Amino acid sequence: MRNWERALSVLEALCERGQAVGHGWTLDTELLPPHQQHVNALEGQGLVELACREDRAELSALEGRPVRWAARVTPYGHDTLTYGQSRPRADSTPAETDPDRQLVELIPSQMAALRVFVGLAGGLRVPPAEGLAEQVRAASCDHGIKRWRLYLTPEQMESVAYGLWLHRMTGSAAEANRFVREYGVVHSPARASNNPSVSGGAVRGGAGGSRRG
Repeated sequence: MRNWERALSVLEALCERGQAVGHGWTLDTELLPPHQQHVNALEGQGLVELACREDRAELSALEGRPVRWAARVTPYGHDTLTYGQSRPRADSTPAETDPDRQLVELIPSQMAALRVFVGLAGGLRVPPAEGLAEQVRAASCDHGIKRWRLYLTPEQMESVAYGLWLHRMTGSAAEANRFVREYGVVHSPARASNNPSVSGGAVRGGAGGSRRG
C-alpha cells in the first residue's frame, strides 16, 4: 500500500470511529499501537489532532477510566479524505484497456488549459464531451517526460481540440498547434458554424502518427 493510500485508510478509520462515539475522538483502546504510530505521523502534517492533557481529562471522565491517547481528524484531514475518495481508482477505470480509447500525452501547459476548459463546463454553450472531466481528474503524470497521460474516446479527443482552440483564441496557439501536430485533431470553426457541436466542428488530419513532434 502506498503512503497516500495508507494515510487515507487511517483518516477513514478515525472518521468512522469518531462519528460512532459522538464526541469525535478515537481512543487508545480502539487502535493498536502500530496504527497509533501512523496517526502520530499524520499529526505532523496537520491532518490529525492529538488530544492534549485537558482533552484527555475530559475523555477520562466520560469513559470512567484513564484515557492516555486520543486523536481526531482536523478539517484539513477531513478535506484530504473527501478529495482522495472522490478520485477515480486506477484499478476501477479500465480506460487503458478499452480499444475505443487512445492514449494521449499532454504537456503541462496543455493540461492546464484543459483543466480550465472542463472547469467552465457549466457556463459553456458547447460543453466538454461526456466523461472528459473524469479523465482529466484521473490523469497521471509521467514525470520523466513531463507528460500527462489520458485515455480518450474520439469524441473526447475532439472536445480537447475545442478546448485548446478556445485557449488559442484567448492567448496561446502553441498548445493547439502541438495537439494537431501530434494527434491530427483540430477544431474547425467553419464546420462548427453549421453544426455547433464539438464533434461536428473537429477535423482529423493525417498528422496523428507522431507523438513527440
